[in-house]
Amino acid sequence: MGSSALSQHRFQSLLKIRDVVYLIMTGTVLIVEDDRKIAKIIKVYLEGEGFRTHVAENGKQAIDFALQERPSLIILDLMLPDMSGEEVCQEMREIGDFPILMVTAKSSEEERVAGFALGADDYIVKPFSPRELVARVRAVLKRAKRMEASGVPVMSFNGGMLIIDSRSFEVKKEGIVVPLTPTEFKIISVLAGSPGRVFTRGDLVESALGYQFEGYERSIDAHIKNIRYKLEQDPRNPLLVLTVYGVGYKFAGMPE
Repeated sequence: MGSSALSQHRFQSLLKIRDVVYLIMTGTVLIVEDDRKIAKIIKVYLEGEGFRTHVAENGKQAIDFALQERPSLIILDLMLPDMSGEEVCQEMREIGDFPILMVTAKSSEEERVAGFALGADDYIVKPFSPRELVARVRAVLKRAKRMEASGVPVMSFNGGMLIIDSRSFEVKKEGIVVPLTPTEFKIISVLAGSPGRVFTRGDLVESALGYQFEGYERSIDAHIKNIRYKLEQDPRNPLLVLTVYGVGYKFAGMPE
């Protein structure tokens, strides 16, 4: 092996070690799945990539775990024995803003959009490739890591009416913290980071989710609807996040 090839090999090895260290530091991935065979497959693949995992077989176990130990990410099956995955998702959003990756047999675009509207950060349909699932988990966690380090730490708009703080992952409206999901936070951060710029849905999918998948552009509409409901005085007549018909969205707040 030549010196250049050896150096490249060492560099790749260092990158892999760095990624493993980061995964160890990110905490536990909570797997909410009542099918023990599927849960075991997910667990084995994730742990093989350096993740710590915990399996909950029903909604109550998942909620109890999240209350005791904040997970870094939740893989949530929508079909659970004691309560619906949608109900679990809503409960989790009351507990914290950790990312949620929904796993389900429901494959229609309307059902995917409904999942995003509930606050899911990503969505994968059964049957799925375990390698794809791991890749999506990595993408969601790396996106959260980038959110910690990117952009202006604090952005203030409309005389302090709206404050976006990337250090604490908080958005305040008139001094009151507004609970946003990680994906909602990323979308509003991207829009507010370039006031007046028009972003297509594809731009926002790539910026907020980190990749492009067919059908995901419609999920942006669901996230925007949630953001408007939480941040606008009148969501039906928004003043902050505006629709540019036929193109996408832009942020109209006045920066300080």
